[in-house]
Amino acid sequence: MPDRRILIPVAVVLVAALGVGLYLFQPWRLLTVRETHEALLVPSSTSAQAPAGTSAAVVETPKEIAAGEWRSLEHATTGKASLIKLPGGAHSVQFAALDTSDGPDLYVYLSPHASGSAEKTFGQGFTSLGKLKGNRGDQVYEIPAGVDVSAIRSVVIWCQRFSAGFAVAPLEQV
Repeated sequence: MPDRRILIPVAVVLVAALGVGLYLFQPWRLLTVRETHEALLVPSSTSAQAPAGTSAAVVETPKEIAAGEWRSLEHATTGKASLIKLPGGAHSVQFAALDTSDGPDLYVYLSPHASGSAEKTFGQGFTSLGKLKGNRGDQVYEIPAGVDVSAIRSVVIWCQRFSAGFAVAPLEQV
């Protein structure tokens, strides 16, 4: 029979290691879903042009100026990301029909790097728009004033805890 003076400290260390591992990796997040159903600024199924023959006064409305489909990096991801110009000159990013895995520390980054770049480059030179609101559904993120939107080439879902990209979408002119 092993000595209790050895078993108890070993058991304490193993339980502590398990606790730290569960906290860091949060494996249950692979099975959880956080849905977000925000109103899109520009519905993904409409055209930006007015129908022919309309003579109504021109009203400034949000306009999709760049868009792209998600490319999976560490986790399978689908949906569309769009850069939206708002009346008055402000900008936002919207995700339509996003579907990705949940994660422990996910953020939305605007990246100056092309979507075909190596994954690790997306963790450099980015603008953070904050935590990902949900791993499924429609969502909108305001771009802070002063951000040079002409330098944005892609949007990234990034796990800060593990410095890993979940997915990237190009923001190509429409």
